[in-house]
Amino acid sequence: MRQRRSLKPSTVWVGLAVVVMLSFSAAQARAQSCDTAGDLDDATRAAISATGQRYFDMVARGDSASLRQNAAASLAADFSSIEAAVKDHQKDLADAKSTLKSIFLLHVEGAAPLAHGEFYCGVFGKNGQTANSAVFYLDNLQPGKYAVDVLDAASAKSDSSVSLILEQAGNDWKLGGLYIRPEAVGGHDSDWFATRAREYKSKGELHDAWLYYIEARYLASPLDFMSTAVTDKLYDEAQGAKPADFPQNGKTANLIAGSSTYKLTEIFPQAVGDDLDLIVKYQAADVSNATQSYQSNVAVMSALVARFPEIKDAFAAVVARAVDPSGRDYGTLLAMKEIK
Repeated sequence: MRQRRSLKPSTVWVGLAVVVMLSFSAAQARAQSCDTAGDLDDATRAAISATGQRYFDMVARGDSASLRQNAAASLAADFSSIEAAVKDHQKDLADAKSTLKSIFLLHVEGAAPLAHGEFYCGVFGKNGQTANSAVFYLDNLQPGKYAVDVLDAASAKSDSSVSLILEQAGNDWKLGGLYIRPEAVGGHDSDWFATRAREYKSKGELHDAWLYYIEARYLASPLDFMSTAVTDKLYDEAQGAKPADFPQNGKTANLIAGSSTYKLTEIFPQAVGDDLDLIVKYQAADVSNATQSYQSNVAVMSALVARFPEIKDAFAAVVARAVDPSGRDYGTLLAMKEIK
């Protein structure tokens, strides 16, 4: 199982590669299935819940060594991302009290990896998902059983969602992935961002609306490869605010800054502490010259704010990242008030 970068770079992507597919064949449907907690027998449900709680306690203690000892072989071989995630979140989780939120059991049948998986969990109605359903979109899962154990972690500092991917190995459940994300930014949850997005949309400020819908969806689901009735509704709402002049679906967007034209590859919101910042990535031929890259970043930020002035009131800062063909990048952060 391999890691892929998500829309939100702060998300801990470990253990599973993800792709959203629009349809799947009957053969694929037979090769995959999903059970919710209510579908499981008592012994299986108890084993998954107990294992998830045990691994959560290791995370809260900062005990990466024990987590690695209990990891699936493919994850244990490259454990640096898990260690970084545990270290980054230890302060928030050290005194956190966990509550089990949901359990799902994914089945992959056959003798070969499942190229493209869509796991439909729970009851679906005529309009799609219901309050307790979920869909998981996954790539290249080996045959076997995988549990998704989602916990709410409440502490004096913050509330977080901790999701553990467990891979069955004999009678044991090994750690296959760890995902930690906040449930609010600056005290604002998904509902708050969705409300603000609708307000921006009603005022015709579609760029802010689109970006706030992205943040609302991010906070509404514990995993980027999981959709629910709430995230589906937010996705549908957001389509009416989708800006044509933002980079989308792998297509770049041109941004003119003086005599230069920059090809933007991504624009998305990202929480930094209690602030919501705007990240803009663009193509660069070379980032080895720090002075030149800094100047380009500042030019991009200035041009971005000039072209989309509405973002000044919606974000605390802008981070510009110049990315060269090898994937190396050079980043610069400026508070919104510093961008001229």
